[in-house]
Amino acid sequence: MALAMDAAALNAFLAAEFPQVVPSHRVEEATEAGVQVRLTADPGQLRPGGTVSGPAMFGLADVAVYAALLSRIGPVALAVTTNASIDFMRKPAAGRDLIAEARLLKLGRSLAVADVLIRSEGEEAPVARASMTYAIPPKTA
Repeated sequence: MALAMDAAALNAFLAAEFPQVVPSHRVEEATEAGVQVRLTADPGQLRPGGTVSGPAMFGLADVAVYAALLSRIGPVALAVTTNASIDFMRKPAAGRDLIAEARLLKLGRSLAVADVLIRSEGEEAPVARASMTYAIPPKTA
């Protein structure tokens, strides 16, 4: 399935519809395989020790899956998370951006299932892994 939105279109959509995630979240790449989203953490997203907090990582995973879904179906603002699970595997490196790679595992008419790996920039080992399901609203005539 061809892309419905590229990285530039996804970033423009997020800026217009979800300005609260900009400028900390940025879609860097959108391909048929998935998307890559960067989180540039601000002080409000850090925990003691200077690393990114769990809620900020969860938010990154959610934005990444949303972007992966929209990259395939187009600008559907009302697609929503219906299920989410995240495993925090190791402490993120202090002072580094986080990079999420999301890929759709199943894209149906009403549901999409995806997984996400989050890494500290420049590190190979993931800091978190998430799986999410999104509900896709019915198309209007």
